[in-house]
Amino acid sequence: MYSLNVPVPGRVARLASDLFPYLAPFDRVRDRHTLVCKRFEDADLDRLREQLRRALAGQPAFEARVTDVRFFEEPPRGAAPVVYLAVDSPGLLDLHRTLTDDFGAIEGIEGDDYVPHVTLARGGSVADARAVASQPLDPIEWTVSQLDIYDSSFRETTASISLPA
Repeated sequence: MYSLNVPVPGRVARLASDLFPYLAPFDRVRDRHTLVCKRFEDADLDRLREQLRRALAGQPAFEARVTDVRFFEEPPRGAAPVVYLAVDSPGLLDLHRTLTDDFGAIEGIEGDDYVPHVTLARGGSVADARAVASQPLDPIEWTVSQLDIYDSSFRETTASISLPA
């Protein structure tokens, strides 16, 4: 599976490190921090890259902001709960809507169900998730000027697209 990801600044990784003592009880703690804009199941990379270049033509850079820690008590996929950094970004939401109009939405996680976030950990107790979510944090703001095509099979970025595209 491929995804179009928003690169997150190093400050987000530092925040995740700062939260590690609260994340340690979870079954899986993420060591790579990503912000998914759109997923693409069963896609050919070369074709997807060209389709995205066309779909993103003229797409301006946009602002994003990590606001707080939250959790999905019952995520649509995988172990629960999922603890994440909530991301506020009207530009990202607009881009996601455009891409789901063009490519379709994956049920349960995209379209109206899309929640911009950076996953920190999953699989553990709801009490532990509440403990992490109660931690105060200073918001982190950045300008998104690049999008990455990510290959989940190889856990690597296969291409990047600069904005404005």
